Amino acid sequence: LTPVGHGLAWFLTRVGAVLAAIGRGLYAGLAWLGRYLLVVPAGWLYRWLLTPVGHGLAWCGRGLAWCGRQVARGVGLVVTGIGFVLYWTVRVLLVLPALAVWRWVLAPLGRVLAVVGREVADALGHAWRIAGHLSLAVGRFLGTLLRWTVAEPARWAYRSVLTPVGHAVRDTVLRPLAEAGRGVGRATRQALATARVTVRQARADVRRMLFGAPAERNPVDRREPSAVEARTLGSSTTALTKD
Repeated sequence: LTPVGHGLAWFLTRVGAVLAAIGRGLYAGLAWLGRYLLVVPAGWLYRWLLTPVGHGLAWCGRGLAWCGRQVARGVGLVVTGIGFVLYWTVRVLLVLPALAVWRWVLAPLGRVLAVVGREVADALGHAWRIAGHLSLAVGRFLGTLLRWTVAEPARWAYRSVLTPVGHAVRDTVLRPLAEAGRGVGRATRQALATARVTVRQARADVRRMLFGAPAERNPVDRREPSAVEARTLGSSTTALTKD
């Protein structure tokens, strides 16, 4: 076993050395391929293509930024100028005249109108109260005058004159006329009833003379059938099925 173990150890050592040499060779080959196929072309592309393009783009960006700043500055100056002109135009043409009119015209006029309105309102209030007292006194006077000149005489005339006269007219004229009218109505109704009966009898006599006496009608028996004649479920009233 010891010689076999030494032999296996020597064999594995040699195999490991060969594999290590192969690995170093592959690593070196792959490193060289990676360097000359990737790193060097990438460095050359970055140095001679991307860097100049980036510098150009950066320069263009700086130029565009400078142009944008100049344009923005110009637009800002124009807008500022327009705003300044509009501000002073509005201030001079609208605000200052409005303030002047308010301060020197409307405010004093408003104060004067307020004083005048307050005085007029007070005067109207006093006049309204005075007119109320006067109208109350006049209304009371007119009410008393109408009462003693119209209402009281009218009530006295109705109570003392018209009521007795009306009662006398009712008792002496209206009631007899009503009784006479009712009597005439009763007589008229009786006469009309008599005339209707006479006309009906004359018409019946004429019909009897022309067409003869009407045939007598057989009386209809409207009584309920007796127990013998009553129809039951087991009997029949036809000639074919009757027992």
